[in-house]
Amino acid sequence: MDRHVTVEGALRGAAPHLLLDSLRTSLAHLYAAVCADLLLIDYGFTSLRPVEPVQTPAGMPHVPVDSGPAGHVLRTQQPYLFRDVGLTATVYLPVTVRGDRFGVLVVVLPTERATPETTDSLVRVAETLGHALRVADRHTDLYRRTRRTRALSVAGEMQWDTLPGRACSGPAFDLHAYWEPAYTSGGHLLDWSVTEDELLRVVAAAFGPRTPAALVSTLALTAIRNARRAGLDLVAQASLTDQALYGQYRGKSPLAALLVRLDLTTGGIEAVDAGSPTLWRIRGALSERIELDRQLPLGMFEDTVYATQRLGLLRGDRLVFVACGTDEPPAAGDPGTADGSVARALAGAGRLSGADTPRAVVRALRDARRATPDAVLVLCLDWRGHGPGAPGEERHEDPPPPAP
Repeated sequence: MDRHVTVEGALRGAAPHLLLDSLRTSLAHLYAAVCADLLLIDYGFTSLRPVEPVQTPAGMPHVPVDSGPAGHVLRTQQPYLFRDVGLTATVYLPVTVRGDRFGVLVVVLPTERATPETTDSLVRVAETLGHALRVADRHTDLYRRTRRTRALSVAGEMQWDTLPGRACSGPAFDLHAYWEPAYTSGGHLLDWSVTEDELLRVVAAAFGPRTPAALVSTLALTAIRNARRAGLDLVAQASLTDQALYGQYRGKSPLAALLVRLDLTTGGIEAVDAGSPTLWRIRGALSERIELDRQLPLGMFEDTVYATQRLGLLRGDRLVFVACGTDEPPAAGDPGTADGSVARALAGAGRLSGADTPRAVVRALRDARRATPDAVLVLCLDWRGHGPGAPGEERHEDPPPPAP
């Protein structure tokens, strides 16, 4: 029987908090693994932290995400085999589900077992582990505790419980998000839904203190999902959410939002800009802000009428959505004060991958001396499309990591 299938069966039968124990037993039996550790990325995306299962303590310390073999594997999403001095070899494997990066699986094998075929098989094991983690996360706090370098605020807890994740990938696109402060902010709203023909997504930021903003975002997200799952179009989604927020807060807690529908067969986009996060397009070497018809934020007035706008993508295009949280909503027609900082951040991130771009832009914005936002969410969409078009700028990967 295929070893991967055997491991999958063992993970399915394991208790949610004992996935790593089950995996270690299977890897020892089927691959002669000496040991195995699972490193999960923390909420702030700064370090990889070992899971500490109940029966067997992990043998690795936490490691910085920007260095070493484990960090390299997380960034490049390619396995890395290091032959240790002696009788063993270490395989580093990405643990990722549909583009959402959970961490790295580290497996130590006898040198004679460290073959390309074994590495390929372990890649499938790591992918299966990612799916098992996603299910187990609903039934145990172990993995969420592991991902914390410090305590989350109540607003931060609400946000992480409602957002779908940090990434999503399909045959025609890659979607990656990053936000700061990761442990305390709560006003960001991010969601998406994918079918064979379309990608629906929303990026938004509530105004005001973090816990009240988190409550606004949670209500808005619930209303948007309710409308979307009822089959309503973007305008109806915006209208229903507008009514829900106004009915609860009577215009005192508006939400700046950008609702987008991407046709996955054509690259055509429909957008509803409700006072919104800004949208930037990178096409080849050219970076520019896409000027949309900025309409009123959701929940500001009763019975606001919204309209869609259209634009198109070429293969290789990159869209970057930037939502900056502040204490007050923007004035009508105000395009925001951080455009210069965003433009400079995008210029500095032009050679980065789609996965690394959001983090680089957020850090650049928060490091800016002027117009520094309280909180920032950046969403990067890379459009591959299905046919010929304008190729995007070449992306460069890091060189192989040094030996540990």
